[in-house]
Amino acid sequence: MNDGEWVSLFSGGKDSSWALYRALEEGMDVSRLLTVHPEGDSYMYHTPATELASLAAESIGIELVDVEPDDFGADDVRDSGAQGDAEVEPMEAALRELATEIDLAGVTAGAVESEFQTSRIEAMCDRLGIDLFAPLWQRDPETLAEEMIDAGFEITIIQVAAYGLDESWLGRTLDHEALDELRELNEEYGVHVIGEGGEFETFVTDGPHMDRAIDLEYDTVWDGTRGHLQITDASLAE
Repeated sequence: MNDGEWVSLFSGGKDSSWALYRALEEGMDVSRLLTVHPEGDSYMYHTPATELASLAAESIGIELVDVEPDDFGADDVRDSGAQGDAEVEPMEAALRELATEIDLAGVTAGAVESEFQTSRIEAMCDRLGIDLFAPLWQRDPETLAEEMIDAGFEITIIQVAAYGLDESWLGRTLDHEALDELRELNEEYGVHVIGEGGEFETFVTDGPHMDRAIDLEYDTVWDGTRGHLQITDASLAE
């Protein structure tokens, strides 16, 4: 890995948080978190509750860079590949700007199985001449989930969209008991145990890399088949 400063591509979800945590454990100098806030649906980015990333960054103690692009044009008539390429552009522009301020060594990413996302991030890193640290890539999903839980990550499920996941999962903590149930749902319905197919989305409210936990207040929004948490208040615990 290159010497210099690292930028963690960060949403506040479990995967990007784990990539950041592993980088810190490796002694890498992570000097910035970078969060892209899509306006609507996205092929490349975690979208739910990205507004909470600033609280997470405050707890972690690393400066956050917010990227708020114009609408990616998901409603345009274009294929997913062209859409994914377009979505990388504002992130790459932000990194190019950061590279004028810091000695940018590389980025961390929480990709697990998505070749669609990873290939585009790798190509971006090649264009920028920087490294990619992707410690979750091609790891066994169940092992990853167990490692996160055992490390002390408090993972809250903030969105569900899969047969077998009902309203009771909204706001639930992803712990060993929940993981056991997800294994059963995987066998019965094919639900991915860490949500790689978009079955559920998460937010990390506490972990060993954080100084203070994040307290969430919310309402649940459920339409009968899918739902999400509507965050009404969020704060760092006293």
